[in-house]
Amino acid sequence: MAAKAKPARQLVRVGHIERKIYFVRGEKVMLDADLAALYQVETKALNRAVSRNLDRFPKDFMFRVTAVEEESLRCQIGTSKVGRGGRRYFPYVFTEQGVAMLSSVLNSKRAAQVNVMIMRTFVRLRELMITHKDLARRLDELEQKYDQQFEAVFDAIRQLLEPEPEIVPPKRRIGFAGAGKAAGN
Repeated sequence: MAAKAKPARQLVRVGHIERKIYFVRGEKVMLDADLAALYQVETKALNRAVSRNLDRFPKDFMFRVTAVEEESLRCQIGTSKVGRGGRRYFPYVFTEQGVAMLSSVLNSKRAAQVNVMIMRTFVRLRELMITHKDLARRLDELEQKYDQQFEAVFDAIRQLLEPEPEIVPPKRRIGFAGAGKAAGN
């Protein structure tokens, strides 16, 4: 009787990767330090491998963040402050295409496996964004449709809410009717 094979342990959880994807300059990107941690290499080793292969990383694959972007990232994720044991240079960020290129530069089995997971995560996020846009469009269509259908109902409700004109009874004279005639005036 053969022993049951244990299911393969997942290298990295998809949720963990999703939390490492940020929006910078309107692009979904990952930080060099986060990628290095996933690949289990030092950040400087990853950046050194990239610098030896700069021709594979055009600006739409990888770029260095500005001081303002780095400050924004620090507030969002708590990266260390420059001059306090932290980084000396602003981090590189890699777009989806840049992450795909990293696996060819790093040449390790783990890098290839982690890249597959990262690519699947990027695809999943893209699908979620498309679904979100589709839902927003459908809600807009429903809103317009129901606005037109219920226009008559809203008009009727507005009429009911308007105050009715007051009916004022004629003013009555104060005093006794015919009292002045009886006195002979």
